[in-house]
Amino acid sequence: MSLRALHTYLGMLIAPTVLFLAFTGLLQIYSLHEAHGGYTPPPLIEKLSSVHKDQVFRLGGHHDASTARSGPRASPTGPPAPKAEDAAKSEGHKGTKPAVLMLKAVFAAVAVALFVSTLLGVWMGLQQPLRRRTCAILLLIGALVPAVLIALSA
Repeated sequence: MSLRALHTYLGMLIAPTVLFLAFTGLLQIYSLHEAHGGYTPPPLIEKLSSVHKDQVFRLGGHHDASTARSGPRASPTGPPAPKAEDAAKSEGHKGTKPAVLMLKAVFAAVAVALFVSTLLGVWMGLQQPLRRRTCAILLLIGALVPAVLIALSA
C-alpha cells in the first residue's frame, strides 16, 4: 500500500470525528456551549459540547444560568456565590484583552480551515474511482463507531 493510499484511508476513517471536533471546538472558543449573562445555549449545542469535553452526550451544568454555579456558597444558608470565571463570562467580551480576542479569532479561523480542509479531503477521497468504495466504507465506519459509542455512553 502506498503512503498516498494509507493517508486517504486514515483520513476517511477519522474525518467525521475531525469535523465534529472542529465544529464543537469553534463553538467552545466563544463559550456558546455555556450559559452566561442572558444567554442560554440550545440543548443540542450543550450536549455536543459535552461529547467534545467529557465524551458523554448529556446536558452539562451550564444549561441554566441559575444552576450553572456549583462553586462555593456565600454563606452556608445563602445562595451560591458567583465564581470569578462566571462573572467574567457574564460580562461577555467587555474588558477582555485585545490579545485574547485576537487569539480567539486565530483559533476560530483554524477551526474553520480544518473543517473546510477535511471536507475537501473527503470529497477528494471519494473522487478516486478505484478507492471510492473503500473510502465510503471507512467514512461510514468513522461516523458510526463514535455515534454508537456516544449512544452507549448516555
